[in-house]
Amino acid sequence: MVMSNYYSYMRISTSEERSKQKFDRQEKSIEKYCSDNNIDILLSLKDDCSGKDFNRPNWIKLEKLLQKGDTIILKDISRFIRNTELGYNKYMELINKEINIIFLDNPTVSTDYIKNMMKVAENMETVVKTTLEFTVKLLITVELDRVEKERTTFIKRIKDGIQASDKKSGRKFNTLDKMTEDLRADIKEFLGDRSIKQIDIMKKHNISRNTLKKYIEIIRAGK
Repeated sequence: MVMSNYYSYMRISTSEERSKQKFDRQEKSIEKYCSDNNIDILLSLKDDCSGKDFNRPNWIKLEKLLQKGDTIILKDISRFIRNTELGYNKYMELINKEINIIFLDNPTVSTDYIKNMMKVAENMETVVKTTLEFTVKLLITVELDRVEKERTTFIKRIKDGIQASDKKSGRKFNTLDKMTEDLRADIKEFLGDRSIKQIDIMKKHNISRNTLKKYIEIIRAGK
C-alpha cells in the first residue's frame, strides 16, 4: 500500500510581509492545523515571489514530488495563485491527478468539498457538469477576492500603526531626517558635477541609494 504524504506550501511577495511578518503567520496556522489533526508534514516548501503564475522554484519542485493521494496544505488560496483562470486550470489538473489541497482559510475551495460536489454531478447531464465547472471557477474567484481584500486591510492596518507610532515619537514622514549640512553640500556639488559618483556619497554618509535619490529630488526641487 502506497503511503500518502502531506506537504505544506507557503508564499510571500509583499514588502510588508518581507519586512516583519515573513512566513510567520502562515507557519503558525499550518502548525496548529497539523497539531490539531495529528498530521506529519513530510516537507515544507516556501517561495518568496509573485503569485501571478506557477513559475516558482519551490512550487515546481513540489509538483515533481507529488503522487496520487498526496495532500498540499496552504494557509489560503492566494498562496496558491492570484490568477483565477490559471488557478482553476491548475486546481482541476491536481484534482484529476488525485492530489488533495487544503486551504485553511478557504474550506469551500478545499478539494474535499469540491470533490463531493463533482460526485453529485457525475451521473447528471452535460449542462449540470458545465454549471459545476462554472461554480468551481466562481468559488475560486470569490475566495481570491475575499483574501485580497483581507490582505489589503491587514497591510493598511500595519501602515496606519506605523504612522501612529511615528506621530507619537515625533517623527514626520518625508522629512530630511538624515540630512546634514555636509550631505546637502555634497548633493549640490553632485548636481553640478556628475563625475561625482552616488556610491561615494552613500558610503561617506552611510545612507541607502533610495534615501539619496529622495534627497536629490528634494534639493533639486529647491526644498
